Amino acid sequence: MIPSVAPAPVAADAEDTATNAVTDTTAGARPGRRPRTAFAGLFSRRLSARRLVASPGAVAGITWLVALVVASLTAPWWLPYKTEDQDFTAVLSGPTAAHWLGTDELGRDLLSRICAAAAGTLGTSLITVIVGVGLGTILAMVAAAGVRTEGVISRATEIMMSLPGTVIILAVIGAVGTNIPVIMAILGVLISAGIYRVMLGQATALQSQLYVDAAKVDGVSALGISMRHVLPGLSNTIVVQSALIFAVGMLIQAGLAFIGFGPPIPQPSWGGMIQGASQHVYDAPWLMVPTGAVLALTVLAANAIGNALGKSPNASASHLPSAAERRRRAAASAVASPEAPAVPSPSGRLSVRGLSVGVDGGTPLVTDVSFDVGQGTVLGLVGESGCGKTMTALSLLGLLPSGVAVTGGQILWDGRNLAGAPEGVMEGVRGRDIALISQEPMRALDPMFTVGYQLVSTVRRLRGIGKAEARAEALGLLEKVGIVDAARILRTYPHQISGGMAQRVAIALALSGRPRLLVADEPTTALDVTVQAEILSLLRTLVKDTGLSVVMVTHDLGVVADICDTVAVMYAGQVVESGRTANILDNPRHPYTLALLAADPHANTAADMPERLATINGQVPQPKDWPGGCRFMARCQFAGSACVAPVPLVPSGSDDGVVRCVKADELAVEGLEWVATDVPGHRVLDVRSGDIPSGDIPSGDMRSRDNVERDKA
Repeated sequence: MIPSVAPAPVAADAEDTATNAVTDTTAGARPGRRPRTAFAGLFSRRLSARRLVASPGAVAGITWLVALVVASLTAPWWLPYKTEDQDFTAVLSGPTAAHWLGTDELGRDLLSRICAAAAGTLGTSLITVIVGVGLGTILAMVAAAGVRTEGVISRATEIMMSLPGTVIILAVIGAVGTNIPVIMAILGVLISAGIYRVMLGQATALQSQLYVDAAKVDGVSALGISMRHVLPGLSNTIVVQSALIFAVGMLIQAGLAFIGFGPPIPQPSWGGMIQGASQHVYDAPWLMVPTGAVLALTVLAANAIGNALGKSPNASASHLPSAAERRRRAAASAVASPEAPAVPSPSGRLSVRGLSVGVDGGTPLVTDVSFDVGQGTVLGLVGESGCGKTMTALSLLGLLPSGVAVTGGQILWDGRNLAGAPEGVMEGVRGRDIALISQEPMRALDPMFTVGYQLVSTVRRLRGIGKAEARAEALGLLEKVGIVDAARILRTYPHQISGGMAQRVAIALALSGRPRLLVADEPTTALDVTVQAEILSLLRTLVKDTGLSVVMVTHDLGVVADICDTVAVMYAGQVVESGRTANILDNPRHPYTLALLAADPHANTAADMPERLATINGQVPQPKDWPGGCRFMARCQFAGSACVAPVPLVPSGSDDGVVRCVKADELAVEGLEWVATDVPGHRVLDVRSGDIPSGDIPSGDMRSRDNVERDKA
């Protein structure tokens, strides 16, 4: 692997580059500011006001609820009638100029009574939400933190759920009277048992995450873990459940008032008004409409707000776009990238010309990328994290994440431009002509189904053959990728096999449709060294035996040297150098390639291993910070005034290689090398002299202080 030659950027891979370009966020707290608490993160990130504004239903719901509350609280100031005023000349009347919504059986104004009852109805329903959701969430977080506690709380909630809620509420009414706040609080306690069951599974899953284990290692208390890590993860569920319980609370409150257990007469309530209207459903049907419509609209408003707030933020660039979005993107790409001329081209040849990828209507992520992949050859895309390798690879399959699209250039496959192809065409290409091997094999395997079911189903879909024939083909594919006991593996689930075995299964899935081109997105990164060698040997065999072409996305120059025929070095969304692998590795012409090789310990033999490997100061700039000239200029040891202007790709002088550097010829002639930067003197340790102050031993030293003292003795 290429060693860490710069401070790790926020974006861990090229997909994170798109995320950062869209959201422009950074990790951690800013200097001089206190870290955000769990509640701050919960209500600033998850419950973003922008999500409410973006949803017309949520905007309408908020407007409706605010209008009801304001109208209810200010009712004494503007309502033309008091709630108990009677007009015997207009009993059971419909809407008139004097009574906009009509009157009830006693001649009381419906508009006045509906508005006056709104605040009380909404407020007491909110009590149910606070008690039910709050108590259920707290119990779930406490139970998820310990097995014994979970057993006790779960048994208690099971008893609560077995109790007849209606009977308990009626018993409470008999004991304390029609005290609506108390009744709604008791209802919240009863509902909390169901909320607890909903929250427990999610809280338990969050407690098993690796970052929770890391927090425990750091000494964070159980309460701190619950507040910092578990509660923010439950935010979407809390919001959705709150909206649901709020609506249920209003309906139950109206139901109690309907059967006579509402606020005392003559105090108005929506349920009591509906009960009175039900007695005149035949002679005055309009009487049911105003109150029923207001109650229904209020329930819908609460649900609309909950739906808007409960949606997970679409910040992860790994989410694939919807079908409608892909169709819109294909139409826009067809305009930006017109179809290539219908010229004959060799079968199985990929030609990428001037490819540009960017955020929709915003920041570019990849610009002017060109390369060719001939049949039976392997191309390596190399560069640091955030250079655009994965964005380039995903664009070949039309799988760019939501919010990112091809903005220019061509992806020519068998003479067709896939950059502007509609989704129907891409569905015929994916899996059959071009297949993908993802970085994490478990992303390609569904844990709910056996390996055999997934592999056989894929073979049947892509080849259109029967089940028995597909199963035989699946066995053959597993044997082809080096799995000895193929019949047993077909019966296992993905979690029952090792990472190397899962990667072999993922390769077999990719080969199910007999593709001519494989896009391998760092297929060996998550594997140990021995399994990496086996996977690379497998890919070499497939290329040799089947004539398969491969686009290999990798950080590892050793992988490039081992398997790739050609290589394209990418930096900040551009190809800075490309050509035959031997020429690039033996005679690099771009300073960035030179620096990567100088930083790789495998690029040197034991005899000429330098005392200290080179480093590249700084980090890959974010797309919004790309300079107008050479994008590597800020980190380059050979940068000059000529690097300020835009730098085109020019022939490198070796075969058909190209390089993007104004000093490429000068560096080649003078034979300059990327030199290691000096380490501050106070950080240099002379372990041979034994003169090491105890306070100067760095925390990253693998030797213990006792070993150092033993060496000194």
